[in-house]
Amino acid sequence: MRKPFIAGNWKMNKTYDEAFAFVVSVRDELDALAQDGIDVAFCVPFIAISAVAEATKGTQLGVGAQNMYWEESGAYTGEIAP
Repeated sequence: MRKPFIAGNWKMNKTYDEAFAFVVSVRDELDALAQDGIDVAFCVPFIAISAVAEATKGTQLGVGAQNMYWEESGAYTGEIAP
């Protein structure tokens, strides 16, 4: 049987502080899923990796990264503005 995996990203729409606050607001509920055997991860802009890593410390939640894009903001999956 395949193990469920849930990953979310917010494209280029959260600042460092917003990313930290968001993860803190949902980490307990998502960590409960991870405790039940579901892999859960946040794939965030590279500027937020340290904030999200700190917010997920002590949990089973994963952290991934996004790459760079030339636009200032918007819904560009997997991208971060310069």
